[in-house]
Amino acid sequence: MDNKITIIEGPTPSFDSIETDFIMGINGWTAGLTEGPYLYDTARTTLRTFNGEALLDRCHKAWAHKLTMYLEYRDPIGMKKEVPIVAARTVDSDDGNLLILWVRRDPEEYEEIEDDFDFDDMDSEW
Repeated sequence: MDNKITIIEGPTPSFDSIETDFIMGINGWTAGLTEGPYLYDTARTTLRTFNGEALLDRCHKAWAHKLTMYLEYRDPIGMKKEVPIVAARTVDSDDGNLLILWVRRDPEEYEEIEDDFDFDDMDSEW
């Protein structure tokens, strides 16, 4: 069974944390996506697609067979990445068919490393 949605061309998708969806501390149905035995962050991404309904059907078939559906994409430096899809929806818009995916991400994988180095201080020590 084909359990991947692959982004063939275009930029790396942007992932918005669902924590930004909070309204007065209530996150609605997406709060259930964050529950589980492991620490994950759930994020949302929106993709333009030719046939969102077919992709949504593939997700439903994979989930019906208790398989994990994945979004496969390339990161900014061209490395292949995969994230599990936990929910999906299609929307028709003026720009065409959109596929909205909620994915589960490992917080350690995309944490930004803070640049705490002060190279001026290092030069004075030498």
